[in-house]
Amino acid sequence: MGSEMRVLMIVGMVISLVSVASAISGTATYYTAPYVPSSCYGYQNNGVMIAAASDTIWNNRAACGRMYRVRCTGPTNQGVPQPCTGATVTVKVVDYCPSPGCQGTIDLSQEAFSVIANTNAGKIKIEYNQ
Repeated sequence: MGSEMRVLMIVGMVISLVSVASAISGTATYYTAPYVPSSCYGYQNNGVMIAAASDTIWNNRAACGRMYRVRCTGPTNQGVPQPCTGATVTVKVVDYCPSPGCQGTIDLSQEAFSVIANTNAGKIKIEYNQ
């Protein structure tokens, strides 16, 4: 293996470690269509890999348009079977999930939630980063 390839592999490993180290723990729930209008984009369609931000990350609309990578880490209830698929999903914040109604750190579209967990779980533990 050439020295350039080794350098690229090392850089990739470092980036992966930094990404894992910077992950924040939280919880996720999901919401269902229709996804418009949204607090950030009104009636603009942003697809289905989207999310609504809770007060934790909303920051007075600063979260609008931010992309978050989300990974399920386990169930929120004891005794519930493992809901996680092992996958990660990247979502765009398009809406606001205000307190006290918001039950998670991030409220994923049903389609995004189903990539990382069984929707029967309803609420899951996650790690996320921007």
